[in-house]
Amino acid sequence: MKILITGATGFVGKELVSALIGHQLVILTRDARRAATTLGTQHEYVASLIELNDLNHIDAVINLAGEPIVGKRWSDKQKQVICDSRWNITSALTQLLNQSSQPPHTFISASAIGFYGRQGMTQVTEDSPVHEEFSHHVCKEWERLALEAQSEQTRVCITRIGLVLGADGGALEKMLLPFKLGLGGPIGDGKQGFSWIHIDDLIGLLKFLLENSQTQGVFNAVSPNPISQKDFATALGKALHRPALIPTPALALRLAMGEMSDLLTQGQYVVPNHALASGYHFEYSDINQALNQILNH
Repeated sequence: MKILITGATGFVGKELVSALIGHQLVILTRDARRAATTLGTQHEYVASLIELNDLNHIDAVINLAGEPIVGKRWSDKQKQVICDSRWNITSALTQLLNQSSQPPHTFISASAIGFYGRQGMTQVTEDSPVHEEFSHHVCKEWERLALEAQSEQTRVCITRIGLVLGADGGALEKMLLPFKLGLGGPIGDGKQGFSWIHIDDLIGLLKFLLENSQTQGVFNAVSPNPISQKDFATALGKALHRPALIPTPALALRLAMGEMSDLLTQGQYVVPNHALASGYHFEYSDINQALNQILNH
């Protein structure tokens, strides 16, 4: 297949490119030289979607682009950057798809479990009601723009991604230092939900959706076994052979991070009902198994 990928130089994107060896990849990037150094010179690189009049020559599109949501404190300006980095490129892709006479047969577009907002202890499925807040606002419009590309010729799959665990980046990399120093522990009371997915399973699910033409709609990209934040801290400490007993007060995070701290102090117990019903098999459904594989191999 000839596949157009956005966000290919990010944590997930780099793993996806490696997993799609054998396909012809067209990679959207502002810095083609730097991207080619990271991803390889065998791919085709485009600097802007303006270079493409249509997508008639593309079989599938995978859209992973977006400003890191935890990169900077959520000022009003940063919130707009977070929104625009997702909405603008998704809107442009949908426009290209809709003006193509022979559009790609598949459009897979990222979203996040932030769609649901804070959910307390309730188990969350793809059909659960939402809590209105900034993360939902971002994801709702992001998904709406992608779903406008759906037609008889193009199926759209939305992946609401949880916290991705892997060895070479992402949130886990940022967590490791305090835990390695024996200073890690739960956040707040530790009861909030922690919905995670091993990077290999996220890539596996993206490939599954790409290759299975009967799949479409929304898929929670999370492990079947969400856990509490306290249980995650315990599992991470165990994998590193370090204690994980020092809690981080919620108030301290609020003072340091502002509204963005809600991502850590408010959680969700999200389950991947649609992925399981479609026949995807998760390789890593146990947090101890996942962390041991990432940290000790």
